[in-house]
Amino acid sequence: MKTRQYILPLKIERLEDGRYLARSLRLPGLNVQGDSMEEVMKLAPEVARSLISAMKSKGVPLPRGLTSPKIPLTLSG
Repeated sequence: MKTRQYILPLKIERLEDGRYLARSLRLPGLNVQGDSMEEVMKLAPEVARSLISAMKSKGVPLPRGLTSPKIPLTLSG
């Protein structure tokens, strides 16, 4: 099975408790929280893969921005 790759821009914000939260408007439901920006960036790809896999297995269509990937998963903050 061919692995698809995606561009996934992230919005990262610092929370009141000092932790960080990353979200993506292109992949609703992607919420990653960590103690540092580095931790959030490290966790985000696996969370995105899990979310996409769950959507596919349940027959939920992927958001339009993710249907025709052409370059590898890239995260930007």
